[in-house]
Amino acid sequence: MEGELRYRRASSWEYDLILREAEKYGELKHNFFAVVEGRFRDVYAVNESLWREIERMKARPYAYGTFVGTIKVDKNLVEKFYPNVEFFYFVEVKKNYAVLTPKAGFLFTTGKDVPRSGVRKYSWQGTKKLVIYDENGIILGIGRINPESRRKFILNVTDIGEFIRRKR
Repeated sequence: MEGELRYRRASSWEYDLILREAEKYGELKHNFFAVVEGRFRDVYAVNESLWREIERMKARPYAYGTFVGTIKVDKNLVEKFYPNVEFFYFVEVKKNYAVLTPKAGFLFTTGKDVPRSGVRKYSWQGTKKLVIYDENGIILGIGRINPESRRKFILNVTDIGEFIRRKR
């Protein structure tokens, strides 16, 4: 049984975790998620008609839909949904975001932190994490606001260039 993956719809509890994370930024625009259970519980945004086709298949696919994050137990033994960058394509972001200048956007996508002067505008309410955009509305990643510093105003948590920089 070790190493076997289980595929299933997200439970109401898991959906609630996803919904609570989305509400920190705005409104969730998608309502059907599936989970692949292995070492962690990976969450995918899935089209419902695609899900019906998957349920009829005898062989289970490795993945389906768009990978949007992972549900893990944190150090306080609390289940938490950890979104990745793609998750925010399924959220209508209205708060907790920053729009960067072109130079700052380039720095951010190369793994660097952003100075206050590189931020065109931002909205910050409650959580320290922000969705980071360029001037054209393209999601660049997730950052953490550091209001005490002008030189490292937004710290890079993850960005769209991370996959390319990853050591193999």
